[in-house]
Amino acid sequence: MTDASAAAAPAATTAPPPRRSRRELWLRVASGLVLGGVVIAGLVQGGWAFAAIWLVAGIVGFGEWVVMCRVEPREVLIALGASTLAALILALQQGAPALACLAVLLLGAAACATVARSAAGRWRVLVGILCAAVIASVPAVLRDDPTFALLGPVWMFAVVWSTDITAYFVGRRIGGPKVMPRVSPNKTWSGALGGLVGAVAAGTLVSVGADLMGMTLPRGASLPVVAGASALASLLSQAGDFYESWLKRCYGVKDSSRIIPGHGGVMDRLDGFFAVAVLAGLYLILRGQGVVG
Repeated sequence: MTDASAAAAPAATTAPPPRRSRRELWLRVASGLVLGGVVIAGLVQGGWAFAAIWLVAGIVGFGEWVVMCRVEPREVLIALGASTLAALILALQQGAPALACLAVLLLGAAACATVARSAAGRWRVLVGILCAAVIASVPAVLRDDPTFALLGPVWMFAVVWSTDITAYFVGRRIGGPKVMPRVSPNKTWSGALGGLVGAVAAGTLVSVGADLMGMTLPRGASLPVVAGASALASLLSQAGDFYESWLKRCYGVKDSSRIIPGHGGVMDRLDGFFAVAVLAGLYLILRGQGVVG
């Protein structure tokens, strides 16, 4: 082999990755648009249409967690988890008291823990069912709350989606030092800051737009408060993303599953959204107790 051909060989072998990267990006965009369209259609419809979307997300996410953690017997646990989440959402949609809904969740979680074959498996399945319950219930509860209706979930989507999109493009454009290279080697401080700024802008715009449309905003939802809540939600969203990346490294997997083309699994897609759903759920609980307005 000549020097010229030897020099050309590496170039030939390194050419495909950028093309694959572009294909993966377009596949990611296409599947994201489809999923976003389904979620928005369910959001507008409300009721069972919206609740069913998040019930499916919770069930699939719980199944991914059980498989990733290698908890046995996985088939039985996934079936029990799916039944528990379905019973919880049924109770919520029927307007059952909060204590009754909590009892359904705890009984189902106890059943899952009893079936798991190891002490570590019991703890993992308990964590999994509780996290899945957050995903399955909070968006629908927020949508059905007359104080928030469309506004609550729209704000959540705006903050989480703008965090992801802005962080991705700013990070690729500016680059710079990595945040946690051992956990997520592609995420930079510039992307994290860009995501934060984008989330604050998007969350505030939702509030301004709702006000201009004559929608009733929750009491105390001034622009500084909304901007602060959006910033906190963005930080939580990014922390959720990092935490899920760390979990996958602990269990030696690249993606939680391959169910969503270009994205991986439900856990991969909703890691940041889960953290924001926890924040929204805590707010709903505190408001129900009269702690906040």
